[in-house]
Amino acid sequence: MSKYDIVSIGDTTIDAFIELHEASVHCNLNHGDCQLCFSYANKIPFENLTILPACGNSANNAIGSSRLGLKDAFIGAVGDDQRGAEIINELKKEGVDTRYIMVNKGVPTNFHFVIVFQGERTILIKHQKYRYQMPKALDTKWIYFSSMAAGTEPFHAELASFLEKHKQIKVAFNPGTFQMRMGMKKLARIYKLTEILFLNREEAQLVTQQTTRDIHKLIPAMHKLGAKIAVITDGRQGSYASDGKKIWFLDHFPGPRIESTGAGDAYGTAFTAAILHGKTIPEAINWGTVNAGQKVLTVGPHHGLQTKPQIENWLKQHPKFKAKEYK
Repeated sequence: MSKYDIVSIGDTTIDAFIELHEASVHCNLNHGDCQLCFSYANKIPFENLTILPACGNSANNAIGSSRLGLKDAFIGAVGDDQRGAEIINELKKEGVDTRYIMVNKGVPTNFHFVIVFQGERTILIKHQKYRYQMPKALDTKWIYFSSMAAGTEPFHAELASFLEKHKQIKVAFNPGTFQMRMGMKKLARIYKLTEILFLNREEAQLVTQQTTRDIHKLIPAMHKLGAKIAVITDGRQGSYASDGKKIWFLDHFPGPRIESTGAGDAYGTAFTAAILHGKTIPEAINWGTVNAGQKVLTVGPHHGLQTKPQIENWLKQHPKFKAKEYK
C-alpha cells in the first residue's frame, strides 16, 4: 500500500475575492477576447470581500482530493509570514499532509486579488520567486501537477527526472499559464509521462499550437504529446475526454453560476479521483462535472467541493445526467 493516493505539486496563494456590480463586459463579434470595464479614475463600490487561504490550482486539488477520501500531501512553497502559516494551517485542517512545503525566509507569501462579476472572475496575480525541492523519496500512486511561476524551470527538470525514475507513479497534469508559455519542447519529458492531461479549449489550442477549435483535431494532438487520457473543458459548453480510441462528452452542470474560481480544478480533482477509484472515463466526466457544478454555486475554490458520497448520491438521483460518446 502506498503512503499517499495522490500528491499535489504547485504554487499556492491567499486569494481576496472582490465582488463588483458596477462594471460591464465588452467582447468581439465572436464573443471572445472579452474585457471587464469599469470607470477610470473613480471610486468603484464593491459588495463583498472574502479572503481565503490555500488557493491555487494544486492546493485546490489537494483540498478537493482530501474531501473525496484520498490520502494526500502537498508539495509547494510559502513565505515565512503569517499568510504562509495560514495556508499551512488550512491545508492541515483539510487533512492534507504539509511536511513537504518549503518555507522561504525573507519572501512574502503569494497574495492574489480576484475580481468577481456576473459569475466570472478576473485575477490579479503576482508569484514570488521561491525555492522548491522534490523529496528524495515519495511513496504515492499519483501526482497532480499544476501552476508554477516563471523561474521554476530547474524544478520542472527535477520533477521530470524523478518521474522518469518512478514510472509506476501516474501523473495528472493541468498546466498553468507560465507552463503553457514554456512550450511543448521544454515540457516534453513531463507530457510524455502524463496519464491525464487537462486543458480548456483555448489552452488546448495554445499548447498544441493549432488555430482550430475542432475537438476531433485538438484531442489527438494532446495524445500525441504523450497523454493517455486527454480532457478538454469548455466552460458552459461542457467537457470532452478521450482514451485515444473514443471521445466522450457531457454538457455543463445545470443550475446557476455564482463564481467560477477553481471550477476547472474541481473538475480535474474529481475526474482524477474517479479514475483512481477505478471508474471509467465517462464516469470520471460525470464526477468532474458534478464537483465543478457544485463549486460554482459558491464564492472561492473550496466551498462547494463535494465528498465521494455526495457525488455518487447526486448522480444516483439524476441517472440521465451522464457522458455519452461524441461523434
